[in-house]
Amino acid sequence: MFIKVKLPWNVMIPAEAMDPNGLMIQRAVLIRLLDAFASKKATKDLGYFIALKNLEEIGEGRIRETTGEIVFPVVFSGITFKMFKGEIVHGVVHKVHKSGVFLRCGPCENVYLSQYKMPGYDYVVEGNPLFMNQNMSRIQIGATVRFVVLDIQWKEAEKEFIALASLEGANLGPF
Repeated sequence: MFIKVKLPWNVMIPAEAMDPNGLMIQRAVLIRLLDAFASKKATKDLGYFIALKNLEEIGEGRIRETTGEIVFPVVFSGITFKMFKGEIVHGVVHKVHKSGVFLRCGPCENVYLSQYKMPGYDYVVEGNPLFMNQNMSRIQIGATVRFVVLDIQWKEAEKEFIALASLEGANLGPF
């Protein structure tokens, strides 16, 4: 689920943003790194970028002749989020359809739980659509559900994952 990673990165800073005394280099590098990190969103191998933890190393800056920017190689540690097949996780229902529900699990917005993977639950339309079992346990918008990840797929264009979920197994379902 959460992975601690050490990442190399190149930070580009315009020459006019540099302090001649060199005192503001770390600050400029850190601000640019945070901006780049926030805009990255996710990668197939590492999952969703959650937090930048420590800036461990700032290398020597090199001037790019074509743009005049200064490129600093940096190494930092951070935390990412990625689901794996067979992992048991929690999600919050945000859409209910007759064919199943969509859950959010951390930064992953597209976890699909099919009605066929909810044994004992039936679709009910009474005001707000929901799934309910014989014990009156409900899967509805806002419900937190423990599920097992059946499969996960990376969508390159959107830079996000989609996952298939199941409640087949012990101790799975709404709580």
